[in-house]
Amino acid sequence: MAQTRISAKLPPHIDPTKAPVAFGDRALPRLNRELQDPELITRQRALMALCDLVHDPELAYTAVEVGCLENLKLLLKDEDATVRRKTTEIFYILATHSIGRFAFLEHEVIKPLSELLNDPENICRKNMHMAMEMFSEIPAGAEAIVDANLVPLLIMKLRTELDEIQELILKTLHFCLLVDTKAALAAEGISVLKTKLTHSSVTIKSLAAQALMDISVSLEGKNKVCEEEVIPILVALLSDPDPEVRATAAGALIFATITTQGKYKALEADIIPSLLILVNDPLSKVRLNAIKTITTMSEAAEVRKILLDHVTLLEGKIQDPSEAVRKAAKIAIDVITWKP
Repeated sequence: MAQTRISAKLPPHIDPTKAPVAFGDRALPRLNRELQDPELITRQRALMALCDLVHDPELAYTAVEVGCLENLKLLLKDEDATVRRKTTEIFYILATHSIGRFAFLEHEVIKPLSELLNDPENICRKNMHMAMEMFSEIPAGAEAIVDANLVPLLIMKLRTELDEIQELILKTLHFCLLVDTKAALAAEGISVLKTKLTHSSVTIKSLAAQALMDISVSLEGKNKVCEEEVIPILVALLSDPDPEVRATAAGALIFATITTQGKYKALEADIIPSLLILVNDPLSKVRLNAIKTITTMSEAAEVRKILLDHVTLLEGKIQDPSEAVRKAAKIAIDVITWKP
């Protein structure tokens, strides 16, 4: 099931003809009325016409003003799959506009939208997650998702959803974890994310490592990363062929190795040789995160003794094209050469 492709094509028996659009200011009020029509084909045609119109930010604003959101929220419960599909598509398009995202807050859209988490139609769930991910990109949106207690549900869905929907969930979780990590930790988020680090999808591996970096900001997160034996997997990902996976794995290890327990778990996993290789990685983000991890690891005396023989390697990074890498290299050298 994980390999299923979600089709965006309408069912062949559905008449794709859009509703006639009235002229000027009358267009959206008329479509809004037709969204409430008891005739199924009328609702479908109104939704298809509205879907085209809301790509325009001004028309999206007008759609919100005339009350379309309240009717669209009701249509999320419609028995017809095409109605739900087009409704979720409209919500996604609205979420791409600033006016739409703030309208989601004002009209409390996220809760009724989340009721489609178990929708039998793949495309409805995908559209819903696309809208939620876009909404989460503003801090108030991420807070709304956290306050609606949706984080545990999203983590649960990571176990069973299609790969392309898992990617959307992980992106949403990234923004939610920047707001709060408690709900994710309580829902065994680290255990679930750990399983995604060995996923066949490069994107899912990278996004899971990013989420683990976010969740490890808190002390409880750092401790659980150690307890769940996540660090050895992250160390193994430092040698992944994909540069984005290497970068996010190194980023997660920056936080995981802040604690003494994390440092020694990483040492047991033989992290130092992999980090030294990444110092010369072609991607600046990988070099930066690797050097920062070297810095946190060097707070342990045993690591400083090992790295004293590799200071020359780091000195070479003082001339790195990236200013951030140059700064990180200087800090790493200072920490490694520090004497009590």
